[in-house]
Amino acid sequence: MSDIIIRRAAQRDLSTLLDIYNYYVLNTPISFDIEPHTLAQRQEWFDHFAPAGRHQCFVADLGGKAIGYVCSAKFKEKAAYATSVTTSVYCAAGYAGRGIGRRLYATLFEALAREDIHRAYAGITLPNEASVGLHKAMGFRHIGTQQEVGRKFDKYWHVAQYEREM
Repeated sequence: MSDIIIRRAAQRDLSTLLDIYNYYVLNTPISFDIEPHTLAQRQEWFDHFAPAGRHQCFVADLGGKAIGYVCSAKFKEKAAYATSVTTSVYCAAGYAGRGIGRRLYATLFEALAREDIHRAYAGITLPNEASVGLHKAMGFRHIGTQQEVGRKFDKYWHVAQYEREM
């Protein structure tokens, strides 16, 4: 996987990022979205990211195509939450478990180190040992679990909350 380049997400990546995300929407409980996103919806999501600041997005690029991404976004709307972000990391089907998530997170955290960020948060639908392991390896700690907080595929799912000091 040494031929993978981690770079800022670009407009040209949008349809691939949509495909990666929609795979999880349609096939897993990892995302609590029920319906696939449209390109217009994903464009609105993408427009929140900037080359600097608290809300950034990076991709793992293999041969000119994004095979994974990581992003930081607004944690909550109220102004006092401004120094907290929520994070998400997704790899394309078939690319999980190869260290790509760690490389993506390392790049994101390096970029966020220059920003006024105090904490990063992540929610993990359980069970998901791979994601729990990744987040622990990247310095997140478990701060609680919401029991049966979401229903998808006719089943209720727990979501573990993780926090990382920045």
